[in-house]
Amino acid sequence: MKPTLNIEYCPKCGWMLRSAYMAQELLTTFTDELHGVLLQPSETGGSFIISIDGVTVFDRKDKGRFPEIKELKQLVRDVISPDKNLGHSDKPVHHADGTAPSAS
Repeated sequence: MKPTLNIEYCPKCGWMLRSAYMAQELLTTFTDELHGVLLQPSETGGSFIISIDGVTVFDRKDKGRFPEIKELKQLVRDVISPDKNLGHSDKPVHHADGTAPSAS
């Protein structure tokens, strides 16, 4: 069974549109890997938690910020499809010495 991603957001904070945007981006990127995305209004003020099948991937209160969409795609990919290439949204590859590869 494909995993379901849950975005729990604070409706009093006006974060529904942010949640919907992130859901759209994730559904577009992970069309074949996700069962779906659930937008869940939270009863807890200030809540913005992203989880996959009950496992928290990102919590705004823990991080003190919202995730960048590139970062969120990487976090989700690492859980549901570690081998998936995210193209321009992927992490830069570094050599063992910490330097980035040169463009050829």
